[in-house]
Amino acid sequence: MSDKLPTLVLVGRPNVGKSTLFNRLTGTRDALVADLPGLTRDRQYGSGVFDERAFIVVDTGGLMPDSGDPLAALAEEQAQLALAEADHILFLVDVQQGRTGADESIARHLRKFGKPLTLVINKSEGYPRTSATADFYALGLGEPLTISAEQGQGVDALLRQVLEKLPVVAPEPPDDDGTVRVAIIGRPNVGKSTLINRLIGEERVLAADFPGTTRDAIAVPFEYDGHPYTLIDTAGIRRRARVWEAVEKFSIVKTLGAIERAHVVIAVVDAQSDIGEQDAKLMGLVAQRGRAMVFAVNKWDGLDSGERERVRYQVSLKLPFLDYAPLHFIAAKHGSGLGELMEDVQLAYESTTREFSTPELNRILGEVVEAHPPPAVLGRRIKLRYAHQAGSNPPRIMVHGNQTDKLPDHYKRYLANQFRAQLRLKGVPLLMSFKTGDNPFKDKKNELTGRQIKKKRRLMARVKKR
Repeated sequence: MSDKLPTLVLVGRPNVGKSTLFNRLTGTRDALVADLPGLTRDRQYGSGVFDERAFIVVDTGGLMPDSGDPLAALAEEQAQLALAEADHILFLVDVQQGRTGADESIARHLRKFGKPLTLVINKSEGYPRTSATADFYALGLGEPLTISAEQGQGVDALLRQVLEKLPVVAPEPPDDDGTVRVAIIGRPNVGKSTLINRLIGEERVLAADFPGTTRDAIAVPFEYDGHPYTLIDTAGIRRRARVWEAVEKFSIVKTLGAIERAHVVIAVVDAQSDIGEQDAKLMGLVAQRGRAMVFAVNKWDGLDSGERERVRYQVSLKLPFLDYAPLHFIAAKHGSGLGELMEDVQLAYESTTREFSTPELNRILGEVVEAHPPPAVLGRRIKLRYAHQAGSNPPRIMVHGNQTDKLPDHYKRYLANQFRAQLRLKGVPLLMSFKTGDNPFKDKKNELTGRQIKKKRRLMARVKKR
């Protein structure tokens, strides 16, 4: 089994459905989707799981050869960097527009990379396969596959064919020895390597006062307060427009792989610089993957009270979705605040791997619903009957009832917050799933009695007379 997550890169002309397929493969809505060419400029990274196999997907801007547009040239440069990372390339074309000169130009360029490639014909809903594929054989890229990214048709078959030729990486490797895997992430030069060196008490990883010192994801085993840990020092992720060097292009993929394999993530930001969009995107990815997280604001020493208040305000303003992550203000260089930080790392690990008893969950559900019942839908009260645990790392609770598909989002958030508080979970997002029980009368035909039939006929005759 391989350690590196396989990377699938989506390329093609603008508006062929790359971002729609990206959202389909990752199960998110991270990529902007609209019927406008050239909407995506930067590379977009996401994680996916299919048949118990984990992988990374990279969405690229549309390639527009010889367009003369400077923005298009930048998008193409980003796509070139993504192609260098690819284990498999998915080249998307649009059946509704047919084969174009731009498709032919892109196909010639992709052949030069010599990497595994699948030609994917998108928007093929309603088209017979023979008519959908006939025009694209001329690209000379082998047998194409037809899909509808918007409706999901053919996507499973595409993934099955592509992934069977790539290394198998399980989404959550088993933890046989009880070691807690902790990934330390953040932008360059926020002090990740310094934090690791201070925790283990030696200069184990290179730390310097300029960005880009760490190039790879480095695993460092150590013991703290009687608990075994493996700290994973990741390369800082810059804004994508600044990722140029060949060795740095692979840092993003390896950081995403470290997040995927970690039990707990320590997200580090620099108190002496602004919290930016790149911080929010990176931590949003951790939250999306359901990883336990502890948030550390480094270089806290030396700030006056006004600057510290500014940092607190920025955290609440730009990272509101991290309300479940405990916040620590530390100085990695001097070691202040690290004891409390590691205490919360251990609590977050225990929370994300904890097993809950079904009676305890049902007791909490009953108390929460009694205190604040679900709203009625068309005059019918939504009933939540019982709950049980449906998974761990991250913990997931399944709630059964009737009309659960009509529960409003605010009530689902209320349930998650109440469960998290009463279970005393720390540093971990609690996932809630809802299932509506089968209606035994759903497909049963209501047979009328003879008396009911006569009454129905009298009513119909009366209506006709009127």
